[in-house]
Amino acid sequence: MRPAAVILFALAGLATMPAKGGAKKADAIVAADGSGDYRTVQEAINKTPQTTSRDNPWIILVKPGDYNETVYIQREKRGVRLVGEDAATTRITHNLNAGALGANGMPLGTFRTATLHLDADDFTIENLTIENSAGNTGQALAIRVDGDRAVFRGCRFLGYQDTVFINRGRQYFENCEITGAVDFIFGGATAWFENCDIVCLRNSYITAASTPKESVHGYVFSRCRVTAASPGIKTHLGRPWRMHAATVFMNCEFADCIRPEGWQKWNVADPAGTVRYAEYRNTGPGAATSGRVSWSRQLTDAEAVAITIHAVLGGTDNWEPRKQRKD
Repeated sequence: MRPAAVILFALAGLATMPAKGGAKKADAIVAADGSGDYRTVQEAINKTPQTTSRDNPWIILVKPGDYNETVYIQREKRGVRLVGEDAATTRITHNLNAGALGANGMPLGTFRTATLHLDADDFTIENLTIENSAGNTGQALAIRVDGDRAVFRGCRFLGYQDTVFINRGRQYFENCEITGAVDFIFGGATAWFENCDIVCLRNSYITAASTPKESVHGYVFSRCRVTAASPGIKTHLGRPWRMHAATVFMNCEFADCIRPEGWQKWNVADPAGTVRYAEYRNTGPGAATSGRVSWSRQLTDAEAVAITIHAVLGGTDNWEPRKQRKD
């Protein structure tokens, strides 16, 4: 993430803490050194009342430090803001991978490896690094999201394979950094990524959407930057985990790490009939479209202007994620 973005969201988070101009104070403070109300993020989540809502959020401030734990946020903990002071120095980290053994002596499998598992609706996370440090050991989630109307601002999601699993619901990522290697943004949710940094660690695939057939939209990347961690890395923008995968990159900057064909069909026999991959006015050495696969599309101006945050995420309840914050 660019330093300016880190500073901006650090200040935004701090502005909601000790009262300045009537802003709401933190309801709970987590500090690894014992100077807060709780030493772990999980303990603060467990003690959060179940009477909060999107309009009356419970604010948990996480002080700088490394929190080596897994965090589960159950469905009853809706309407919470989990706010770090600075994503660069405030990290929730763990190292589970799919081959690790659970309490029953059997491998955990992919979906139980998340450092942070968000199952609640109307949850906001700001200015935090969420990391799975297992490295190149197979599937290892930094975050799993099953809740609806989740917002992530100024966060860093660090991992290798399957870093961000957005399983269902609607999510909004703004000014975030997502780092990984294999299918490191995947799942069936509808998600908008605004002004995010996508960093590729090896030759592979960025996205693996499993968008349901009935969903109009899957993933939209708007004004994002796609780069590689080192020279010579070549990656695809995505491959379909399920046959109706939908992913769009709009007005993004592509480094030379993007393969000319752009996309890969994986196990879908006829992607032209089902897979929904598109691009619009991307720039940079990886944005050339002449070599793209025939079954991906370049949007027209009219098509692109219709793809807005509200059109993608609004739903039947007219959700506006940019308003999901009470400073």
